[in-house]
Amino acid sequence: MAGPEAEETPEEAGAAEPAPEAEERHGVPVTRPLGQVVLHPPRDRWVEVVTALRDEGFNLCSEVTAVDYLTHAGRVLPEGVAPERFEVVAQLVSFEHRERVRLRVQVPEAEPEVASLFEVFPGTEAPEREVFDMYGISFTGHPDLTRILMPEDWEGHPLRKDYAVGRIPVQFKAPHR
Repeated sequence: MAGPEAEETPEEAGAAEPAPEAEERHGVPVTRPLGQVVLHPPRDRWVEVVTALRDEGFNLCSEVTAVDYLTHAGRVLPEGVAPERFEVVAQLVSFEHRERVRLRVQVPEAEPEVASLFEVFPGTEAPEREVFDMYGISFTGHPDLTRILMPEDWEGHPLRKDYAVGRIPVQFKAPHR
């Protein structure tokens, strides 16, 4: 019989501690980069998960934005989440629980659209329009998905990584006299 000071073999040490289970919240994977809570819902559950978080006490959607990973495919995602070119990101805040949670949904280049959060958080109307204008990602169910920063006749989406920078000459107005 081995005493308390006997060393375990590597096989015994590995068998003693089970592998940590993947964390989930509302049935979607959770990561904690730099201590921040990040949920990774699939596109078809985006609004469902945001609604569940609102009902849980997250009463403010402080931002909706997007990322184009065309030139940076090496991001960290939980197992089972396939990386896509685009990612729509939302930040929710619970004042009662003094907590923030971020959601990152993968959006494919071939079908750049995701459901609008407007019915859950009406304050997302303008940020979703900005994402549409700058990245070309559509928000289905949005009440007025039109350009908000660029002229209506502008071609392309300036924050896409494949947008040709400097192809439009800068136009200056004549000086006032």
